[in-house]
Amino acid sequence: MEKWPIGVFTSVDAGLGVKLEVAHELGIPTIQLHAPHQETRTQANADRFLARLRELNITLTCVFGGFEGESYADIPTVSRTVGLVPRDTRAARTKEMKEIADFAKMLGCRCVALHLGFVPHDASDPLYAEVIAVARDICDHCQANGQALHLETGQETADGLLKFIQDVQRDNLFINFDPANMILYGTGEPIEALRKVGRYVRSIHCKDGKWAKNPGQEWGQEVPLGDGDVNMESYLRTLKEIGYEGPLTIEREIPQEPERQKAEIGHAVRLLTALKAKIG
Repeated sequence: MEKWPIGVFTSVDAGLGVKLEVAHELGIPTIQLHAPHQETRTQANADRFLARLRELNITLTCVFGGFEGESYADIPTVSRTVGLVPRDTRAARTKEMKEIADFAKMLGCRCVALHLGFVPHDASDPLYAEVIAVARDICDHCQANGQALHLETGQETADGLLKFIQDVQRDNLFINFDPANMILYGTGEPIEALRKVGRYVRSIHCKDGKWAKNPGQEWGQEVPLGDGDVNMESYLRTLKEIGYEGPLTIEREIPQEPERQKAEIGHAVRLLTALKAKIG
């Protein structure tokens, strides 16, 4: 695979990603896939999906887990509903995440990822040890499948994420770095964070955002690539600095406006293509 192939976040019947046909129409060669609904995760559907990818000449690079009942309405709601941290849903979601990893294996995909949720900042909090245990459990399941697990950035500071990964003590645990999420959640300046966690970065999102007036208490604003506070040229230069050569996966979360979503992803493709040529 070439250095920095363009990618896009996609979905089949669940999640915020675009349809495969949009990726094909825009000439995008790689995708991350939001895991489809449980009834869709069958070998027959996996075979059909792989045949479609071959037909469109698209490569699947990562399968993302997501769960019923998650809401990104505001930061307190994210803390209460997202990922494997909330106790009430943890057992069922852990089981489902393992099933998603098994579906990714049917697709021949060696990478699965998710938003783990808000990991407690205080390592002495009993919840912290519980989240360490569940992360180890998922990592061990993925290891048996020959897969790595990528945690998406956002809810933790770079230092907090580093400590968590080191405490989990699994050599197949890495990072899917999303610079806009650092801004949206108010958890740190993304370029500085990328340098700190760079040795664990194995996949990334290209997404942009603007800081909230009260970072960490209020949401920042997601905006089209290049219109926010990330500074995409600096982002790509830092990716080069840390030695990252994988896909540049565009994520634009406005599925309720499909035409605008497609247009803005097309703009992102042109921007990233120009920056790739400039930076090399």
